[in-house]
Amino acid sequence: MTEHTILIVDDEAAIREMIAVALEIAGFQTLEAENAQQAQVLIVDHSPDLVLLDWMMPGTTGIELARRLKRDPLTQSLPIILLTAKADEDNTIQGLESGADDYITKPFSTRELVARLKAVLRRSQLHEPQEAIVVDGLELDPVSHRVSIDGAAAEMGPTEFRLLKFFMTHQERAYTRGQLLDQVWGGNVYVEERTVDVHIRRLRKALGSRYESLVQTVRGTGYRFSVRG
Repeated sequence: MTEHTILIVDDEAAIREMIAVALEIAGFQTLEAENAQQAQVLIVDHSPDLVLLDWMMPGTTGIELARRLKRDPLTQSLPIILLTAKADEDNTIQGLESGADDYITKPFSTRELVARLKAVLRRSQLHEPQEAIVVDGLELDPVSHRVSIDGAAAEMGPTEFRLLKFFMTHQERAYTRGQLLDQVWGGNVYVEERTVDVHIRRLRKALGSRYESLVQTVRGTGYRFSVRG
């Protein structure tokens, strides 16, 4: 059974439901959004492994959302498959040039869809960092999205995970709340700076008494991850 999470973005509820049922039978977890705005919120909050994106939607189209995600450093490596009723060559090229990793033309079989998903996920995993990041007894695995403390699994939300991953790969430097918002939440998402403080508190709580001190408050600036005390 795979633990990959697929975000299905389509303005038609019946299509989303049909795809979700097929993917869940195949062992995937699914999230659903009916427009680009909902999709971006779910991407920030849940970090899906792949986005299955309808080309034509009211408002922001799938093509526009794909371009937006590929421009953002935090989501540029997120695999995207476009669902399209457009089969001619010019539209295919336009879809791939938007940054999509693959496209599938409607109508399609669920077997074909699952096969395409698995192929894109295999390709994307070849480019992910494979090695865990370790600081003393604190270990973060970027592939499995797990954190362990002294060998025991640590419970934390997806935003705290991304925050910790950023800190552990950028140690000993102070970051302002604005910089953390850009790096962890993404520059295209509006979040108040005080939200950073809330997630810092949650992260420290998840790290427990032994490791919470690694996330240091830098008075007048923001926060720093440091093993120096």
